[in-house]
Amino acid sequence: MSGWDASAQAWIDVQGEAGDFGRAHVLDGPMLALVEGLAPATVLDVGCGEGRFCRMLSARGIATCGVDPTAALIERAGALHPGGDYRVATAEAMAVGQFDLVVCYLSLIDMPDLAAALARIVAAIRPGGHLLIANLTAFNTAAVHLGWHKPLIGEPSFPIDHYLDERPRRTAWRGIDIINHHRPLKSYMQALLGHGLLLRHFDEPPATGGPADKRDRYNRVPNFHIMLWQRP
Repeated sequence: MSGWDASAQAWIDVQGEAGDFGRAHVLDGPMLALVEGLAPATVLDVGCGEGRFCRMLSARGIATCGVDPTAALIERAGALHPGGDYRVATAEAMAVGQFDLVVCYLSLIDMPDLAAALARIVAAIRPGGHLLIANLTAFNTAAVHLGWHKPLIGEPSFPIDHYLDERPRRTAWRGIDIINHHRPLKSYMQALLGHGLLLRHFDEPPATGGPADKRDRYNRVPNFHIMLWQRP
């Protein structure tokens, strides 16, 4: 089990309206800038959670559809955005569509069958359309301690191990207890290239706000990267 059903309320509480540190101070700005540069008419958000990014896009006049397998999160998304289009569904079960842009905002790491998910995701993009991905870096998901290690003596470090071994990983914080999936970066790159997608943008954005100590710690070992792919 993924843990998302049991963790849904804790997730809603952690995200609130502003989002957590990574979203509010690292990813939102560059993700929105890329969407605005593309000017899509229709967007599918796969793994939309409580609908926060859909609401941000909808406020910019973009028609959005959000899908997520966790019913409680979709219920919350609908309550916060009554006019929105939110559906309980997995990427693997997604119907073929004609979206200008598909977004996976920190959701690929939750998908146990990456190949099946990407097949449906790519099929949902119209020819010439784009796939925008924000993901945890592979060295983050390969972390031995799921974060910084602070010894009694010496400097803190961020050790990783078994980087090339794909595996599910339990991660828990602030009442959230879920399964993420570690994959080396090559697994994502090879899968996306295998669908014939063209890489148009790659970035590892720094934190630009939030508490100074947390921002500086993040920028020493960034947790996220952003990729923009185009379907020919």
